[in-house]
Amino acid sequence: MDPLVVAVIVLWAIVIVLLVVVFALARQVGILFERVAPMGALMTDAGPKIGEQSPRFDLLTLDGKPLTLGPAAPKSTLVFFLSTTCPVCKKLLPVLKSLKQAEAQKLGIVIASDGDALEHAEFRRAAGLADFPYVLSRDLGMTYRINRLPFAVLLDPQGVVRGKGLVNSREQLESLLNAQDLGQASIQNWIEAEVAHRS
Repeated sequence: MDPLVVAVIVLWAIVIVLLVVVFALARQVGILFERVAPMGALMTDAGPKIGEQSPRFDLLTLDGKPLTLGPAAPKSTLVFFLSTTCPVCKKLLPVLKSLKQAEAQKLGIVIASDGDALEHAEFRRAAGLADFPYVLSRDLGMTYRINRLPFAVLLDPQGVVRGKGLVNSREQLESLLNAQDLGQASIQNWIEAEVAHRS
């Protein structure tokens, strides 16, 4: 048999083996991805702590309507801090709209920022956020020590902080609601409690 033919056959055999290995590794990556615990909102220790009463804020929305944050409310409130120039904030706006529809019975959502009112009014119109209360308040951001965006704070109906953190994805935003449902400060705390319970 010609050595060139043998070399080609051997090379094809190696290629087929490598393809099988790549598919096996891809399958393992998928399995590992499913097993990795969810990453919740990235919490910070600054500002009011989980379980503490939120300070009261008497604000005006961009529409000029009064809005009070902090004391008792008929349902939980998610305050979503954003910037008009933040691409991740813009990416999460469809998630907020979806949450507003899905959780309307038990959750109110407030958009918060600071800066020029005209710029924010235009951003609100362009982003289709007319259904959301939209407030501009430097004090609100400073009280919660917002230094990176997007950031979210979840208040229960009594105005107690139930969750907060930097939220870069749908999963991180929803983790605030899931942690409240589980009675935990964060998804990370719940995972640690489950691991400790199983040990």
